[in-house]
Formats: sequence, structure tokens, C-alpha cells
Amino acid sequence: MTTTTEAAVTAKPKPPQRAGDRWFSGTALAAGSMILVTLAAVAIFLIIQSIPGISATNETASILRSDFWDYVWPLAFGTVWAAILALLMAVPLSVAVALFISHYAPRRLAQTLGYIVDLLAAVPSVVFGLWGILVLAPAVLPVYMWLNTNMGWFPLFSGTVSGTGRTIFTAAIVLAVMVVPIITAICREIFLQTPVLHEEAALALGATRWEMIRMAVFPYGRSGIVSASMLGLGRALGETMAVAMVLSVANVISIQLLTSENPGTIPANIALTFPEAYGTNINVLIATGLILFIVTFAVNAVARWVVDRRKEFSGAN
Repeated sequence: MTTTTEAAVTAKPKPPQRAGDRWFSGTALAAGSMILVTLAAVAIFLIIQSIPGISATNETASILRSDFWDYVWPLAFGTVWAAILALLMAVPLSVAVALFISHYAPRRLAQTLGYIVDLLAAVPSVVFGLWGILVLAPAVLPVYMWLNTNMGWFPLFSGTVSGTGRTIFTAAIVLAVMVVPIITAICREIFLQTPVLHEEAALALGATRWEMIRMAVFPYGRSGIVSASMLGLGRALGETMAVAMVLSVANVISIQLLTSENPGTIPANIALTFPEAYGTNINVLIATGLILFIVTFAVNAVARWVVDRRKEFSGAN
């Protein structure tokens, strides 16, 4: 009884909540709820509109050769394949550029490079598509010929080289260039937030600058690097115009990087096919959008799990 009374006496009363606090709290809750409502609305729309497309055949939808799954598998494969190739090229380059800006470059040069990286993230995808067609594709063609001649025994570089250079590998390079500014900007801010005491302690123990980065900066920013990479992957998965302009599509499943027979991507296929679609064909295209929605949601969920799993091992804690 005494303990209960003492606890009641020592318990501090809650301060009265002001009207402004209640208004701000309600506004923040409503804004956060709108994200879930919007996501649910998009998912419901895609599911309802996709049902006729998923069950369609070549008799009810003219864009199908047999059934929906035969149509969507090459597109889903091409979407994921191009995004993975782009990420393999973009992540090491982005981390290196972010490290140079945050830990190696002089202050003035670092500020200038930071502005350039931020500006690159704002370049429209159509511009990247034009650059890929007019500049990149002709420039990489001799490299493709060399790879095919000297490394044609490797499945990725086998087959007949495309005469235009508009291959899945060229599209992946364009995607990599597009996502590099996003990943670089996030990694740069994460590296700059590394506690100075951690870096100075490593240097005081005799570590070189690279050893300090490896022991202090990377452990602290590991989860942030994963988050930045997944954000770039999401951009690569959903990119439309640049891929549609660069890629020569044969709608096949192939891992060959240098041939003219390339798998398409879901966003580019929707952009190219939708203007002339009608009837059940529209439902088929919406169903492919549902597949892309599921793939993107799964990628982000896995990234969130990785970040949460590694957070306890991060130097941030």
C-alpha cells in the first residue's frame, strides 16, 4: 500500500497539451496515413484491372502469343536483369565518388563535385536516352566486338554482336549513369555523418586513411549504403523512356549482353504499347504493371529487412 502511494506521489503529471501540438500531431498522422491509403488504392486498382488480363489468351488479347505468363516472363526478366547490371556498375562507382568527395577532395573541389552530382540527378531521362542512342551506342560498339572476339567463350559475351550497339548492356550502362547521382548523394551525406572521434581514434592508433575508412566509415554507413543502393535499384526498375529509346527488344529470355535479341522491360513495354492498346490488351498491360509493383515492393521489403538486421552491428549504435 505504501509503495503504491509513493509511486502515485512520485509520478509526474503529464503536461497539458497545447492546441498547436494537437493540430501538428493530427496533421502528421494524417500525412503518414495518406501514404498507406495511396499505396492501398494503387494496389486495389492494379489487382481489379489485372484480373481480366491475367486470365486472357491470344484469342481475347491481340498482343499475347499464347497466354499472359508467356508474355510477361521475358519482360519481368529483362526488367530485373537490366536493373541488376546497372546496380553492379553504379554502386562501386557511387561509393568511390562519395568517398572522394567526403574524405579525399579539397573543400572547394568537394563542394563543386557535390553540386554537379546533385544537378545530374535532375537531368530528364529523355536526355539520357538521346545520349545513349547517339553517343554511347556507337562508342561502345568496338568494345563489344573486342569482348565478343576475345571472350566469346563466356556466355554473357557470346552470340552475334548487334550492329547498332542498342543492347541490354547499353541500356544497363545508361541506367547506371542515371542512378549514380542518387546513390552518390546519399552515400556522401552518410559518410559525412561518421563521428569525427571514430575517425580520429583510428588515425591515432596508426591506421592509414584507407584503413580508417574501412574500420570507421564503412561500418557506420553500411546500412545507409544498402538503402541508397535499393533506392537506385528502384529507380532502375521503374525507368521508362531511356530504356525504351536505347533498347532493341526481341522479347526473349537471354543473358547474352551484346546481341540484338534482348529481353524488354515492363515500364518500356507499357510506354511503347499502351497508346495503341484497346480492350483486354489494356488489362494485360496493367497486369504487367502489377507484376512490376510486386517486384518493386519485394525489393524494398528485402532492403528494409537488411537495413534493420545490420543496424545493430552499425557504428551508429
